[in-house]
Amino acid sequence: MKITKHEHACLQVESAGNTLVIDPGSMTTALVGLKNVVAVVITHQHADHWTPEQLHRILEDNSAAVIFGPPGVAAEASGFDVTVVKDGDVIDVGPFTLRFFGEKHAVIHSSIPVVDNVGVLVNGQLYYAGDSFTIPEGVAVDTVAVPAGAPWMKIGEAMDYLLALKPHRSFPTHEMVLSVAGKGLSNQRLKEVTEVNGGEYFPLEPNESLDL
Repeated sequence: MKITKHEHACLQVESAGNTLVIDPGSMTTALVGLKNVVAVVITHQHADHWTPEQLHRILEDNSAAVIFGPPGVAAEASGFDVTVVKDGDVIDVGPFTLRFFGEKHAVIHSSIPVVDNVGVLVNGQLYYAGDSFTIPEGVAVDTVAVPAGAPWMKIGEAMDYLLALKPHRSFPTHEMVLSVAGKGLSNQRLKEVTEVNGGEYFPLEPNESLDL
């Protein structure tokens, strides 16, 4: 299985000639020319994780792709056929087994509504919690996409998250809110805590890939 990181929160996962796209949002370069996309997972409804324009680009060449998301995504993306998923659901699509965890986005501020959010475990290997620190109960996490910066977090929370998960591999996501210097600082901190438990940290940049 091959993971390609795009800008911010978007991941492209390839297996057996098929592709899964996760969180194609507004901070990600236009996704054009993607082929053999069997599914799109949208963890929550915020624009940095999905836009109508990105979905239209994907569906233009992949009309049979299935879109998965929590109820809030289905409501926001009313012009698309969204299959609603929730905590505990397990779905097979193409070569991908998708297992969903969690229910809500992390709290940004008491004045801002907390929206639906689901994390996804792909083929028992790659875990991405969206905008949350949901821990997948009963799962030994092999590889995790960990947030490097966001209005809803501080770096110490991401560090504690990695210490709790103890992944074999980790790499940063949700980094477009950071400066170059800020990314360097976050990478160093996330690397340190990944290595504490014997894991390896990969400071992926956009369009770089990791083979599992």
